[in-house]
Amino acid sequence: MDSKLFGKKGEDSATSFLCGKGFSIIGRNVRSGHLETDIIAKNDTHIVFCEVKTRSEYPDARHHFGRPSAAVDINKQKKLIFAAQEYMRKNRDTTDGLFPRLDVIEVYIQPDSDKYKVLKIVHMENAIRRS
Repeated sequence: MDSKLFGKKGEDSATSFLCGKGFSIIGRNVRSGHLETDIIAKNDTHIVFCEVKTRSEYPDARHHFGRPSAAVDINKQKKLIFAAQEYMRKNRDTTDGLFPRLDVIEVYIQPDSDKYKVLKIVHMENAIRRS
């Protein structure tokens, strides 16, 4: 499975996960200039901007790459904050009264040709905060 399709499968899984938690999906791969947000979702109180990181195995203590969320470095965090602010500014009519939140969702899948199996989903709410 190529990396683009692999990432899409992870985003599909994260989208289903959020829907199961009562969120409705506003958009996927939403562009704000040259920036992109993987998933934007909302419920009655929050609008959530999600970065999804997909891996093929759950890291253990010996895994040298660490957790997928570690790939959301300070530069990526700044870009996500800016993209969320831009979205909120441009969509005030549909986001007014909702609390913005920046989440990271780690999706671990076991790819097997065209099929895949979700091993685990880790949802980190408020993973990125404005400073």
